[in-house]
Amino acid sequence: MINYFPRSDIMNMREVKLEKITVNIGAGESGERLKKVKTIIERLTNRTAILTKARKRVQAFGIKKGDTIGVKVTLRGKAAEEFLAKALDAVDYKMKKKSIDKDGNFAFGVKEYIDFPGAKYDPNIGIVGFDVCGTMTRPGKRVEKRRRLKSRIGHNHKVTPEETENFLKQKFKVNFYE
Repeated sequence: MINYFPRSDIMNMREVKLEKITVNIGAGESGERLKKVKTIIERLTNRTAILTKARKRVQAFGIKKGDTIGVKVTLRGKAAEEFLAKALDAVDYKMKKKSIDKDGNFAFGVKEYIDFPGAKYDPNIGIVGFDVCGTMTRPGKRVEKRRRLKSRIGHNHKVTPEETENFLKQKFKVNFYE
């Protein structure tokens, strides 16, 4: 009898990996400040940033639905891992356990962009912080997202917070605290 699924392939399907890193800066307003924030994020990531719009109206801040209020960049593959390593260096490889959600994704903030390795202070821009959000996945997750023959994946195939914590500890030497 031929074994179509060698044991090594099954183990590779259980491997947790970093799908993408999303870097976000909320300017809170459009205009000159938004342009400055866009230049910061493009310098840090070496990618072109896209503008984000407000989803709802917030009268206290004078924001209307559809206003351009921030910028973001999505990184994948090796670029995502390199950026994550630098961002974790900016926060001294420390992260709260609460930073990981029930789906195994994580997020943390860098208070000042000048903490990022290689970033230089620009007096025209001032001090601005940014958010780093990581999405974790396993091989086979595409089955849920694809257009044709969309299907659900089993509960035991989803990434848990503990698996994300172990991944970050092993690969990036992150220290978690309460």
